[in-house]
Amino acid sequence: MGEFAVVPPCYKNSLTRTGAHFCGWEWKGKPVGKWQCRDESRPQPLTIKSQTAKLSTYSSSISTDCPLFESPQASFDQYLEDKPRVFKAIFPEKQGSQQLNEEEWKIYMLPIKFLFLTAWPVIDLSLRCKSEGIDYPPGVPRDISKVLELDIIRWELQGLNDILKPSQFDLGVKGALYRDSQGTESRLKGQLEISISFVIPRVLALVPEDVRQDVAELVLRRLVENMKDKVNDSLLADYNEFKEEKSNNLV
Repeated sequence: MGEFAVVPPCYKNSLTRTGAHFCGWEWKGKPVGKWQCRDESRPQPLTIKSQTAKLSTYSSSISTDCPLFESPQASFDQYLEDKPRVFKAIFPEKQGSQQLNEEEWKIYMLPIKFLFLTAWPVIDLSLRCKSEGIDYPPGVPRDISKVLELDIIRWELQGLNDILKPSQFDLGVKGALYRDSQGTESRLKGQLEISISFVIPRVLALVPEDVRQDVAELVLRRLVENMKDKVNDSLLADYNEFKEEKSNNLV
């Protein structure tokens, strides 16, 4: 003979097959089958569908256009052919840079601060001379005699741990520098665009997008303006020295 024992009451008189609850009583004899009361008041597990990570992209561009005073013995096209010299003129403070081959350099850049994150980019930069309108960068007229193309081919972000490091990061730098002659006047022209794309880390996910965009564009704008200053000041000053050296060699 079985016996009865008091058990907590059920919210509903619904039975499912695994034990026996009968509105506050449990039959403890030999079970004929397995029945139990299902407490439908308990929260059911939630299934969260994974969402595709959003890629945020920010960019900034700048151009330069200033007078260029050439010398017949030392044209600006000749100057552009000396890529190591041009590199040192554009990046005079990069003492830790390393030349990898005839056209590529590794640069340890100054830290970039984005909100409360700080990263030290290490980039591999290439400088290539192109002529006769072949494979010129967008925006450069095909009748330009020679153009120096600047491009980043590899990069690395140092100083970020695994929590702060973006799961996906892409850095793009495209630039061009050339002489544009209109009649008897020559002008130094150039263009530079920097863009970054990355998946926002969790620590930045709560920052409003408009705030992130304002900060990112400010950082990039400072970078391109700094590059423009180097071209307008350091590079033109070095080109003047180049002209003097060529003139002295002819004496």
